[in-house]
Amino acid sequence: MEPPLLETSHGWFRTWFRKVWKVRGGGLYALGFIVTFVILEVRSLADDVLGIGAIFSGHLFEFLISFFVDSLSNTLQAFMWPIYVIQFAPPWGGFALAGTFIVFSSYIKKPIEKWMFDGEPGSDDQSAGA
Repeated sequence: MEPPLLETSHGWFRTWFRKVWKVRGGGLYALGFIVTFVILEVRSLADDVLGIGAIFSGHLFEFLISFFVDSLSNTLQAFMWPIYVIQFAPPWGGFALAGTFIVFSSYIKKPIEKWMFDGEPGSDDQSAGA
């Protein structure tokens, strides 16, 4: 039985997730990048919503520039997600990262790939069904 999020999250999110997954190598690093990026973007959007008054005060251009700069910054920070895990609680962060790699490879990767590629015509990733 799939978790409810996986059952309902199709469409543009699934397409975006699949593209990032392929570009980042389809492993733990890809998943960590995606999770980190989404968390950072949600935080950034929350800050932007709080600063929405800038649009009404004639600062729309500055607001848009800030939004794109924040997105670029979030992308760069998401690339470095393993460093954040290790720095969270040294040396336990390193052990947690190693343990997560083992758990991910054994239990998490196949359900994610099944969700992304199952039943998709023309998919070049045949390992999802294996």
